[in-house]
Amino acid sequence: MARVYMIRHGRAASGWGHEGADPDPGLDDLGHEQARAAAAALLALPEPPKLVVTSPLRRCRETAAPYAAAIGARAVVDPRVTEIPTPVSIPAAERADWLRAAFQGRWSQIKGDIDYLAWREEVAAALIAHPGAAVFSHFVALNAAVSFALGRPEVRVMQPDNASITVFETDGTSLQLVREGSEAETQVL
Repeated sequence: MARVYMIRHGRAASGWGHEGADPDPGLDDLGHEQARAAAAALLALPEPPKLVVTSPLRRCRETAAPYAAAIGARAVVDPRVTEIPTPVSIPAAERADWLRAAFQGRWSQIKGDIDYLAWREEVAAALIAHPGAAVFSHFVALNAAVSFALGRPEVRVMQPDNASITVFETDGTSLQLVREGSEAETQVL
């Protein structure tokens, strides 16, 4: 079984869900500190990941950068570990309400443009496809992977802190949760 480390991005420089918000913010100063701390934690592992995978969004790429630089790797962008797709009909100002409603139910009940249960499975498939990797991703994608690994239908199964590291194992066909990363209050909801 190979380990896969899924890291939530560091604190973003700006929030979302309001008119004029940056749709792809980078990290603020604390977020950069968190990224360096996550890199140090990964480097301290007995067998640090040799592959760096990231969501295409800037906050994840910036969180991945210190670790990728430390091991001399180029981060691989995998869109399967990006943020949950918001329905196109929902304005940015209403995204927070949509997410709150989604977090109250099950993956199969989320209303939107796509099959969110299938999206959850794609997140898990991305982790299975990258054994031995450090995967830099998002709050909702972490919930997708953990709920998949535990076989739970609920959308919200954890509250991952910024730059927390959740550990999985894969045999190339399945995904098992080894340890959830640290949890904290978040501004996501």
